[in-house]
Amino acid sequence: MAGLQQRDIKRAQKEKQLSRELSNMLIKIQQDDISIQGLFINSVRLSPDRSVCYVAFAASGNKEEFDKKLPFLILYKPSLRTGLAKALNARYTPDLIFEYDQASEKQKRIESLLTKISTEKYENS
Repeated sequence: MAGLQQRDIKRAQKEKQLSRELSNMLIKIQQDDISIQGLFINSVRLSPDRSVCYVAFAASGNKEEFDKKLPFLILYKPSLRTGLAKALNARYTPDLIFEYDQASEKQKRIESLLTKISTEKYENS
């Protein structure tokens, strides 16, 4: 039981460190390359064996904008892994998989519905 909790804590710490390092590297890359500006890291998840790191992005627009920028982001994948290897000083560096975070679209949709409901409420009173 205690071993499982400790493993979960270590995984969360590793995910936080990966998120911090990837965010810093992404900011530096975005300063030089406008083709990937407007992308933000929402979350980072490690696979159970820690060999794959899933990086969930939100785009300032929508999924179509993310899909346009994904090929440019993939070009930076080797550089990002190299930077992670140097920053983490670990034996293995996980493979990076970039994905779109659907939660941000759901949040935007819910906020727009709440705004619509509140405006209708005030118009009817």
